[in-house]
Amino acid sequence: MTKQIIDDMKDHMVKTIETLRREYQKIRTGRASTSLLDDIKVDYYGNPSPLSAVATLAVPEARTITLSPWEPKLIPVIEKAIINSNIGLTPSNDGRLIRLVLPALTEERRKDIVKDLKRKAEDDKIALRNIRRDAIDRLKKLEKDKKITEDELKKGEKEVQDITDKHVAKVDEVLAHKEKEVMEV
Repeated sequence: MTKQIIDDMKDHMVKTIETLRREYQKIRTGRASTSLLDDIKVDYYGNPSPLSAVATLAVPEARTITLSPWEPKLIPVIEKAIINSNIGLTPSNDGRLIRLVLPALTEERRKDIVKDLKRKAEDDKIALRNIRRDAIDRLKKLEKDKKITEDELKKGEKEVQDITDKHVAKVDEVLAHKEKEVMEV
């Protein structure tokens, strides 16, 4: 029974860290990445479709993203979607290719981004602690219902804490990696 609780807790913690990684991918750094465009949808024959479904995305240079629409008539629709997405990039096109040039980030903007990264990491650490608390509460309920012994409860609590510590360290590791990437000029 304790194994089931601990396995559930691990799954929740892994999902929490994966969510943080996905959020961090969407944050603009000085480097171009097609993941900046993941949430942008365009109207393609009446259906909201992701950009990757209507164009080929590429990163030919460190600060440039190119979009090659499969149909030239989609260029104005794609440009409008990018402008309306508020990602801070202005598209330009040559009739068949859309270019997005990422401007260099100022030192002040980099520091603001790092503050935001730290806030998100702290939110995830809180989420991990809540998951830990829920697991410990479930273990205590099992002990109260006489389904596990007090020794098993103590062993389970220690294991829960060890797993939590490992996942908190992973959050710090993900944060440090992204912070380094943002501060890189």
